[in-house]
Amino acid sequence: MRDLDLTSLRLFVSVCESRNIARAGEQHHIVASAISKRLAQLEAVVGNTLLERRRRGVVPTAAGEILLEHARAMLAGADRVARDMAAYGKGIKGQVRVLASVSSIAEFLPDDIADFLQVPAHRDIRIDIEEAVSRDLVRGIREGIAPLGICWDAADLEGLQTRSYRRDQLAIIAHPSHPIARLKRCSFEQTLPFDHVGLPAPTAVHTMLARAAAIIGSPVNYRAVVSTFDASIRCVRARLGIAVVPREVAEPVAASFGVKVLPLTDKWAQRRFAICFHDEKKLSPAARMLVAHLEAVAAGTR
Repeated sequence: MRDLDLTSLRLFVSVCESRNIARAGEQHHIVASAISKRLAQLEAVVGNTLLERRRRGVVPTAAGEILLEHARAMLAGADRVARDMAAYGKGIKGQVRVLASVSSIAEFLPDDIADFLQVPAHRDIRIDIEEAVSRDLVRGIREGIAPLGICWDAADLEGLQTRSYRRDQLAIIAHPSHPIARLKRCSFEQTLPFDHVGLPAPTAVHTMLARAAAIIGSPVNYRAVVSTFDASIRCVRARLGIAVVPREVAEPVAASFGVKVLPLTDKWAQRRFAICFHDEKKLSPAARMLVAHLEAVAAGTR
């Protein structure tokens, strides 16, 4: 394993993702035969067949899937080393990468981090925020892609350490002409007869609504699926349907968009967020300071 090199791993990951050696070669400007030779050497090093050749390309074997997971983590670590060294050369003495859910970025996290960076003692720290759905976020923390994650606390956080963060409440947004807009608040079940505007399947909100609808025994009818809360509100304004978004996102812009906000009365609509990481003792000093700051800010908002 001492001969495992990052270039071969990077090519291996590219081949697995593209399912095609020639296509991976085009991406890296390397001829396919050179990649094949690299992959053969990699198989010799690990002592296992990593790829299975099929009519329409290649797919990783069971051993290949295991190596693929480790390779991604190793490459992410190497990329972080490069970024950290570049940042240090520019005078930045601390750097923290944070994987965060769509909701936390749309609602409060950027402001909380901005407050952290305004403290004189933190002026040499750089915070990189990357948006991720909860499933990928938790996997990223487990694989060491980032030291910190911010997500809904109902995510599968087994094996990770957590700290309580902020809360929010989900609400329905509707055009004033919509029948449900006559209400001041409503349950999720009351919304199911109507068309919805939703978020993509991997998001926490979509997962939560699908689970709630299954319990009720009635599906959610999506007329449109968009990638952001802002797009959801615009679709509601265009009368494409109603949407479930955090109240904290909708209320500040409701008047300017001409939509009505109805808090959901369901217990699950009150969400709590968590800061997650592998081991607090292994966090960098900058990461520990950020965790402490976010905990303190959240405690003051409860």
